[in-house]
Amino acid sequence: MICILRAPGTNCDIETKFCVETFGIEAKIVHVNRFIEGKEKLNDYLGLIIPGGFSYGDRIRSGAILAKILTEKLKKDIKDFIKDEKPILGICNGFQVLVEAGMLPFSRKLAVSLALAENDSAKFEDRWVYLKNVNRGKCIYTKGIDVAFIPVAHKEGKIILPIGEEEKFLKKLIEEDQIVFRYAKNDGKPADGEYPYNPNGSFYDIAGICNEDGTIFGLMPHPERAFLGIHYPDWRLKSREWGDGYVIFKNMIDYIKKKGF
Repeated sequence: MICILRAPGTNCDIETKFCVETFGIEAKIVHVNRFIEGKEKLNDYLGLIIPGGFSYGDRIRSGAILAKILTEKLKKDIKDFIKDEKPILGICNGFQVLVEAGMLPFSRKLAVSLALAENDSAKFEDRWVYLKNVNRGKCIYTKGIDVAFIPVAHKEGKIILPIGEEEKFLKKLIEEDQIVFRYAKNDGKPADGEYPYNPNGSFYDIAGICNEDGTIFGLMPHPERAFLGIHYPDWRLKSREWGDGYVIFKNMIDYIKKKGF
């Protein structure tokens, strides 16, 4: 069973549950308080998804409060989950939570090392974007994907690397094969920061990253909103049963089945 974590303000949990259960594996939406109260145990689950929304109203910073709860109240459980190499997927607000909790990009340290800041446009960006998969194989979620077309819906999605050490930090992420998706133009070439191809001004056009083991993946675009062919704006013109988001969820489920937790 896969846990879909929710908190006050989460609003993409039901859609995410639908995606997971399409593959014949059960998913359960669990409020974070159930874990804190001891009524649920994280390690009873095979995988964890932190879906999109506005957890705790995105007070302070997007994802900051839920991240603090996870690292303060469930730190041991989170560490065990990561150690067991169980998959963790963070979508939009979930990505923000993973970054704020230090689970990305370096989950072995559980220390915050980068940030997701307000979009350069200073407004909520709700649009379809192209993503180029630049991962060389570490990330378990994106195997078989070259260029994906998936929508974003966020106001704080701009990745900022440590000030003054951007190039050094970027080099490490590239060398360790931890950059997964980059915003791109429709031909797959880099967006080079050009708006609206890069919708938020994210450094190096980064849209998604994974941890050192490739088992934790965070991305700003919403794969659950590009899961079915009819989700696409051109669905009347192009016949497709599944969207690019389908592949991300399928890879996650395939990994779980292969590992046999």
